[in-house]
Amino acid sequence: MSAWSIIIPIVTLIVGAVGGFFIGVFYLRKQLEKMQNDPEMIQKMAKQMGYNLNKQQMNRAQNMMKNQKMPRK
Repeated sequence: MSAWSIIIPIVTLIVGAVGGFFIGVFYLRKQLEKMQNDPEMIQKMAKQMGYNLNKQQMNRAQNMMKNQKMPRK
């Protein structure tokens, strides 16, 4: 049993985990950007969480999301 049979799976696991993390962050950021511009998507998410938002609450939620500063690279 050589050292390569131990090193290669470990390196593959680390590369896969790091790649999966960055793909997940990219996907989540895109979803949040879409949600900021689509009030129906916010309403749908709120209903799934058990909330029923009126128009004033929807506007407040949208403004809060737009004012959030997401760090950019």
